[in-house]
Amino acid sequence: MMDTTTDVGRGLLSIYKKFDRIQISGYLQPQFQVASKKGAESFNGGNFAPQSNNRFSLRRGRLRFDYVRLNDHDQPSVHLVFQVDGTERGLFVRDFWGRYFENKWQLFSFTAGLFARPFGYEVNLGSPDRESPERGRMSQLLMRTERDLGVMASFEPRRKNHPLRYFKLDIGAFNGQGLSGPGEYDSYKDIIGRLSLKPYPVTERLSVSAGVSLLQGGFIQNTKYVYTTSNNNGKKEFVVDSSEDNLYSEAPREYRGVDMQWKLKHAWGATELRGEYWWGTQTATANDTETPGLLLTTPYYIRKFNGAFFYFLQNIVNKKHQLGVKYDWYDPNTEVKGKEIGAAGNNITAANIRYDTWSFGYNYYIDEHLKLMLWYDIVKNESTSLPAYLSNKSTNVFTCRLQFRF
Repeated sequence: MMDTTTDVGRGLLSIYKKFDRIQISGYLQPQFQVASKKGAESFNGGNFAPQSNNRFSLRRGRLRFDYVRLNDHDQPSVHLVFQVDGTERGLFVRDFWGRYFENKWQLFSFTAGLFARPFGYEVNLGSPDRESPERGRMSQLLMRTERDLGVMASFEPRRKNHPLRYFKLDIGAFNGQGLSGPGEYDSYKDIIGRLSLKPYPVTERLSVSAGVSLLQGGFIQNTKYVYTTSNNNGKKEFVVDSSEDNLYSEAPREYRGVDMQWKLKHAWGATELRGEYWWGTQTATANDTETPGLLLTTPYYIRKFNGAFFYFLQNIVNKKHQLGVKYDWYDPNTEVKGKEIGAAGNNITAANIRYDTWSFGYNYYIDEHLKLMLWYDIVKNESTSLPAYLSNKSTNVFTCRLQFRF
């Protein structure tokens, strides 16, 4: 029992009251992986070393601090978050943001800082909650680390009887390059928005959720050379536009997305189906389709893309055991395919190859703090005219991961 009649006791009590609103949480993901060959290129934790086909690694090591300030009516007024990621590769800040809640109508909130972009379902599903080891190839390339610096306004009714309580709208402005570079390098901003339907009970056991997303943005063109895909007398090729008007204009980044999730509860636990589809326009370089983290000094390449993520999740026997099947594809250039890639003189590189990935897994939820994941990824690339990609390259990966969570 604390003696509050003394100065020391009163001081300790004031410290307790000040810091009892702080929550510390985190998780640790040690894993062992085996690839189908040495030096395999992989989006499951990064490429393997040239002389290695297996490895131990610490995929993520997160420590998160949350501070919530309540008003006199015990309603949240301010929420602050700081999260770091520590692995054998170093220590990195992953979240550092503040959120203000409007409490007169209990409808709005405003967020500023470093936080996840409000685009899509899989991007915003946290790594400790995601059933597969990694996000899809497309989201890793187009939205590496998922986060960016910016501001966001949200509409989300918090009263239980509000007629729009199942809907949420987020819209924000962001730098654009996210954490793929050291900082902002131009004056253009990305406008990102998402309208979502939160899990809605269709029946007592069946619920549905869905969302539509939009990203309208771009970055500065630092050269006058811009390549786009053209059909020249039946031959697909990249054609350059070298107009002086291109210099310092805006190179487009325009994404659209739709998603839906179904969940059926039953005696074993639940069956879930998820689907998400993205399409749009991406600007990058000749040999990469990732959003540039630095100001480019090489020619710009503009491509039409699409891709998707699909999940089937099934509890077996009880909620502790779960089987999963995931399929995702990423087509970085929908205007070319197959043997058109790498054909003589067309300047179409390996960055334009479509990839399809099938993943099969088992999750064992040992308790609320410990999870075992066993997953196998089968990666297929389309056959092209490029010597290194005349047929499928074997880059399959098996992952055995433990997740400790507190």
